[in-house]
Amino acid sequence: MLCAMSGGVDSSVSAALLKEQGYSVIGAMMRFWPDDKRVDTFDSCCSPDAAYEARRVADQVGVPFYLLDYREQFQEHIVQPFIREYAAGRTPNPCVNCNTKVKFDELVRKAKMLGCDYVATGHYVRRADTSHGVEFHRGDDPRKDQTYFLWGTPVDALPYILFPVGEMEKPRVRELAEQHGLLTAQKPESQNICFVPGTVKEFVQEFIPQARGAIREIRSGERVGDHLGTQFYTLGQKKGLGLYQSHAVRHVVHLDPGSNTVWVGDHADCQWSGLRASGANYLLPLPELPEVLEVQVRYRSTPVRARVVHADEHSFQLEFEEPQFAVAPGQSAVLYSGTRLLGGGLIEDHVRTLPAIPD
Repeated sequence: MLCAMSGGVDSSVSAALLKEQGYSVIGAMMRFWPDDKRVDTFDSCCSPDAAYEARRVADQVGVPFYLLDYREQFQEHIVQPFIREYAAGRTPNPCVNCNTKVKFDELVRKAKMLGCDYVATGHYVRRADTSHGVEFHRGDDPRKDQTYFLWGTPVDALPYILFPVGEMEKPRVRELAEQHGLLTAQKPESQNICFVPGTVKEFVQEFIPQARGAIREIRSGERVGDHLGTQFYTLGQKKGLGLYQSHAVRHVVHLDPGSNTVWVGDHADCQWSGLRASGANYLLPLPELPEVLEVQVRYRSTPVRARVVHADEHSFQLEFEEPQFAVAPGQSAVLYSGTRLLGGGLIEDHVRTLPAIPD
């Protein structure tokens, strides 16, 4: 059993529980930080300090610990696409990419090479073994459920993944950590993107140069402000727009890096009746995908009912039961049937008819 350890309380308790259950456990942490890392980066999780704590927890639990070098894969699959997406006027979710391309792809393969039968993580996800195969379901703690980030898991990897804390609530996990005397029992949770020091805007600015452009009204084409780059905006944003008429409540409704234009409108202009998604991944046979299901379009949003207009192995199109606000290209559209995770895809840009720009 390979237990992915991040230096946090969830993965620490996972390792302890597995050891108690009689598994032969190997603790492992994936090294992402570069040799020339800045002092203020990778300081929450996936950091040298976190690796030290994970190693100490492994000693407490009584399992061997290995630090696996995934710096090259992390740059290729996570950091570089993150920058490219912002340059293209999209809003990426790097945690989805990390789980899809690294943790539940590369790491599962590494575990098999080491002769391990399973990979275990501290995700708040429930695994269900059914007569039709393995299913992933929402974790029992609704505040911590992390299925949203796992829609891209390769379907052939499902049987090899375990979630020891998926049926627990966070307070219970901390209680178990205290009972086992784990040094991470009261460690604060990591909330930020692990490789981004400060704000996303500051990070993106290091890689994408500022370029002054126009902010325009989506209905009239009128210029109502100026910006320093479409990469600094996201759909639905209403604060920090710097409009000429600062009293007007406007939301970003479209980003066009090609013409370097940020388009704004009122709340109604930022409502969508459906979405298109690419890069689809399904955790069940495609013919079994329900015609009506629930979709979650951002991590903290409430799932909404939607009808599947079209679905093939690469993409799908949905029609919402009720219009949804700020469905941002680059974010994930994650599909559910009740608590069961069905798959998902990356939200594509909405087709818009733009007004003529006044002379």
